[in-house]
Amino acid sequence: MSKQVLIKPIISEKSEILTEDLGKYSFVVNKLANKIEIKSAIEKLYGVNVAGINTIVMPSKSKVRNTKTGVQKGRVSSFKKAIVTLVDGEEIDFFGEI
Repeated sequence: MSKQVLIKPIISEKSEILTEDLGKYSFVVNKLANKIEIKSAIEKLYGVNVAGINTIVMPSKSKVRNTKTGVQKGRVSSFKKAIVTLVDGEEIDFFGEI
């Protein structure tokens, strides 16, 4: 049984600044995936050359929300994030021709 390595790209203001200034892209990846698997998945899926990868395990957070019926407590689960640096001159186009 093969695992899905890349789950989704992270598209936020901070990740867009990293992309424009430094050529780094952020992805949510499988918690069991290592850097070698992440590198090969990105090169295969997007057809680019990866120069380096940094990984971070983001901790889970508890959330509290006040509603009409009372206070609701919950958790946001933890996830693993990979910040991928590409070789100079290469880029990934997430949006295509929008």
